[in-house]
Amino acid sequence: MIRAFTTLTLLLAAVAASAIEPPAHYGPVPSPRQLAWHDLEFYGFLHFTVNTFTDKEWGFGNEPEAVFNPTAFDAEQIVGAAKEAGMKGLILTCKHHDGFCLWPSKFTAHSVKNSPWKNGQGDVVKEIADACRKQDLKFGVYLSPWDRNHKDYGKPEYITYYRNQLRELLTNYGPIFEVWYDGANGGTGYYGGAGGKRRIDPRTYYDWPNTTKIVRELQPDACMFSDAGPDVRWVGNEQGTAGDPCWSTLNRDNYVPGLADARRLNCGDRPGTHWLPAECDVSIRPGWFYHAGEDARVRTPKNLMDLYFASVGRGASLLLNLPPDRRGRIHENDIQSLREFRRLREATFAKDLAQGAKATADNVRGQDQRFAAANVLDGKRDTYWSTDAAATTPEIVLDLGKPVTFNIVRLREHLPLGQRIDTFALDQWKDGQWAEFAKGTSIGNCRLVRGDVTTDKVRLRIVKAAACPAIAEIGLFAEGK
Repeated sequence: MIRAFTTLTLLLAAVAASAIEPPAHYGPVPSPRQLAWHDLEFYGFLHFTVNTFTDKEWGFGNEPEAVFNPTAFDAEQIVGAAKEAGMKGLILTCKHHDGFCLWPSKFTAHSVKNSPWKNGQGDVVKEIADACRKQDLKFGVYLSPWDRNHKDYGKPEYITYYRNQLRELLTNYGPIFEVWYDGANGGTGYYGGAGGKRRIDPRTYYDWPNTTKIVRELQPDACMFSDAGPDVRWVGNEQGTAGDPCWSTLNRDNYVPGLADARRLNCGDRPGTHWLPAECDVSIRPGWFYHAGEDARVRTPKNLMDLYFASVGRGASLLLNLPPDRRGRIHENDIQSLREFRRLREATFAKDLAQGAKATADNVRGQDQRFAAANVLDGKRDTYWSTDAAATTPEIVLDLGKPVTFNIVRLREHLPLGQRIDTFALDQWKDGQWAEFAKGTSIGNCRLVRGDVTTDKVRLRIVKAAACPAIAEIGLFAEGK
């Protein structure tokens, strides 16, 4: 009888627990393709075209195809350098503003098919895409909307040309994780020999909604990047730094590529109408294309680490440009800096000093273990600590069991439920009482907080939230040297 009563009690408890609903999402939430993008965090750009051989940043459009002739092009070496750096993908500038195409497009003569490289039989896009697949990196494409070479730029006929080339890239080179639209639009150019200046209205000329449909049809898992997304937004600068805060939401409907408020892009909007997280693009050198005169001006590993904290550490991603040189390889100086940058990251984040701690919270949603405090320590992004709906200013304590020295705290929200927390604070147990050592706003995908601390207990306080919190991770780390 006692055993039957105990079994019934446990069954009723299980039924009651299963009746506890997860929190409702707050505001805009990421799509599956955006969630996959958030997981990448750090990936690379490859700027490579006729500019590499003319020592320019922006080609005029009149560069002869014969200019493009790398002496020892090695896609495996290029992708290997990115892989060794810990990047998870590469985006190739398949066509920059000069209009030269790195693949043998059947819609123009201005491409590798009329260059001396590999006797016109080469295809940079294919070789990079294949090398990415071989080395397990994602592959993305950049196709400049502006074309200073094409005779029809500024006319309706050019949009057909642009979409034809987009279709080539999206159907012939395997899965694409990101399609990158530059905001540079219109100005002087060669324009098929006519020359002069051509201006367009970026709000209407490109008919972006119908171009977006092409990408959704051919590469439904690809995120599209521009000032207006629709999946990923520009961060508003080319220095690789997100704002503080940098909300993952934005009121995007009045934006188009090349027409946006850089300040708002940098910080996002709270609240915002769309989930539109920021991507921080920056080059490892002063220029985007390779210039021999910049061989001694490669960013240092420490500088790259600072950029990581100012991008990934503020909920954005870091898109770091690696320009292949005139050989068609990543320069040795760049590789040396990338290797040390990875070593510093791994020395910092390889060991989570919070592992083994005991987590307790002043509120757990429905007392259900699915939302327990311990979930912040299990290393999984799909589990989280949450509270009852009315508990929007709770706190959670990590008891480390002994004094631990750290200088980085990593926080993550459970993104499928939206960005819920407005303000948070971190405390250490010191001299028999709690003492605040950091505070901030906007956690999102990843928030890295720096500060030198030695303590045996850490407390996260939710100071203000739009909805009950959903915290996936609290990690403690000591920065590597």
